[in-house]
Amino acid sequence: MDSLLAKITEWIKEALIGGITTNFTGMFDMVNQKVGEIAGQVGQTPESFNSGIFSMIKSLSETVVIPIAGMILTFILCYELITMIIDRNNMHDFETWIFFKWIFKTFCAVYILTHTFDIVMAVFALAQNAVNQSAGIIGGSLDMNLALADLQTQLMAMEWYELLGLYLESAIVNLVMQAISVCVFIVVYGRMIEIYLTVSVAPIPFSTMANREWGQMGNNYLKSLFALAFQGFLIMVCVGIYAVLIQSITASGNIHIAIWECVGYTALLCFTLLKSGAFAKGIFSAH
Repeated sequence: MDSLLAKITEWIKEALIGGITTNFTGMFDMVNQKVGEIAGQVGQTPESFNSGIFSMIKSLSETVVIPIAGMILTFILCYELITMIIDRNNMHDFETWIFFKWIFKTFCAVYILTHTFDIVMAVFALAQNAVNQSAGIIGGSLDMNLALADLQTQLMAMEWYELLGLYLESAIVNLVMQAISVCVFIVVYGRMIEIYLTVSVAPIPFSTMANREWGQMGNNYLKSLFALAFQGFLIMVCVGIYAVLIQSITASGNIHIAIWECVGYTALLCFTLLKSGAFAKGIFSAH
């Protein structure tokens, strides 16, 4: 009888160990995959990320937004000319050189408006270069399974009821990690959608830069553009910090602590990714 109970217990332990090993093996795969793809995704320009969406945004901007920006620019240039004339002591100190100044500002404003997409793409190309260089510096494996290499030995030393609790715990954590991986996906793709929305109306704020008062809109737009572009660099820094923290976890002590430490670090990564946009805007003083 004791032999039969021992065999049943051994079978239960083997089944639980197999289930726990499977849970641990696949627990971080989805998060590791999403995090590993971040470098490639945030390092892409709007054009290279999805050429179809970019073509649509560019077409809408050229056919719908630029005509509106042209009207705004015409109004601003007329306002600028009137202001320049009456500012000279209500035309008592009138000088002809102001017309040359106005013509030069008009040329610059029209040039900027007609090359809006070139300027915008230059900003993202600069940020892409920073991200690509940081990807070569930021090292460390993101695979938590390497830190749990001695898992099998610890499991064999546990009783069946301890294994049952660990199995239920690992199943719950598995669901949590899947939810976190979805958050990582939302952050990365949500940033790109925000970029496309920002780029689509670029001609309007660019058309205001010919005037000091109206130009605040264009200046703030440029700050927001740089913040969005370099948000990718901040995301890479977050991933680098995560890679270092995740490798410091060891399962040689308490396996439960190791599990929840990894969950905590991954949740922290998710939080910092969500806050990366606010960090970037704060750095570039964008509103």
